[in-house]
Amino acid sequence: MIDHTGLNVSNPQKSRHFYEKALAPLGYKVMVEIPKEYTDGKVVLGYGVPPKPDFWMAEGSPQKPHIHISFRADTRKQVDEFYKAAMEAGGKDNGAPGPRPHYHENYYGAFVFDPDGHNIEAVCHDPQ
Repeated sequence: MIDHTGLNVSNPQKSRHFYEKALAPLGYKVMVEIPKEYTDGKVVLGYGVPPKPDFWMAEGSPQKPHIHISFRADTRKQVDEFYKAAMEAGGKDNGAPGPRPHYHENYYGAFVFDPDGHNIEAVCHDPQ
């Protein structure tokens, strides 16, 4: 089981706005902001659904090639809400919400590029 993951972003203010809005429909919020005296002056944020963060965003050079991270949604409606919020927060479309039966029969996902071009997804595996 994966405990946590993360990525580097070039503009932490822009990315913070994007992730706070995009992940809110999934119950995510900023849970930890590491004091800059421990991060060489860089912004480091831990997002999660309480009680613990499992997604970390750090100021730095974005990984190349870009990363794909998928967040689990409890419902298809949450996938739709993620996509709408992500697009409104400056994301770029990489696959509107919908079934992806080539992955498996109940796969319902949406894909957006974050401000640095990372491929961010929300997915629900339950039938309608």
